Amino acid sequence: MPRASEAPAAFRRHSRSVETCVSCPRLREYCRQVGITKRAAFQADTYWARPVAGFGDPRARIVVVGLAPAAHGANRTGRMFTGDGHGGSGDFLMSALHANGLASQPYSRSAGDGLVLENAWITAAVRCAPPDNKPRPSEILACRRHLEAEFALLSSMRVIVALGRIAFDSCWPVLAEGARKPAFAHGLTVETAGGRHLVASYHPSRQNTHTGRLTAAMLARVFRRAVELAG
Repeated sequence: MPRASEAPAAFRRHSRSVETCVSCPRLREYCRQVGITKRAAFQADTYWARPVAGFGDPRARIVVVGLAPAAHGANRTGRMFTGDGHGGSGDFLMSALHANGLASQPYSRSAGDGLVLENAWITAAVRCAPPDNKPRPSEILACRRHLEAEFALLSSMRVIVALGRIAFDSCWPVLAEGARKPAFAHGLTVETAGGRHLVASYHPSRQNTHTGRLTAAMLARVFRRAVELAG
């Protein structure tokens, strides 16, 4: 574990390791092609089109793990849960974080929009945007080393909120040290090795939020519980 004086450099090294990763050629090519063709609304933008590192408060007690960057969201802006449009998953998540004192504003539009996370860190199970939001099992496994390294750096981490089944399944082997994995369920809370808690939530994708499977009140409650557990 790096000393306090070494921590910023350690996080920068980790971010560079993520952003220069070439472990999954299919995902790298997809991100590159999306950045070339672009969406009509973003034709004037220069897409990030590389793996996306986590961001937030390095002293965070609460860590949020999503699925992967959105093709025209984080793959465009270079910041997790950012830029996927008004009412997208980024805004939905930030509203819940803001309601619980973890984010300075209830939206996430661009890397320079002034958003500041306090006591929270946001990352993902997979760091490249996958076609149809469906990474292959081999790609999820290849990315686990980045999650392991990130968790090791986040020395104050006490609660991990996994957004969706893939995030939950990716976090479990990193945190649970061989324990039997419970079935994923929204609101499930499990104490793992070292007294940390893993909290499961449905992912704030448009598919879930527009159908009512996940409401703003449901996600706000998840983070209220996370704040309680984090102390």
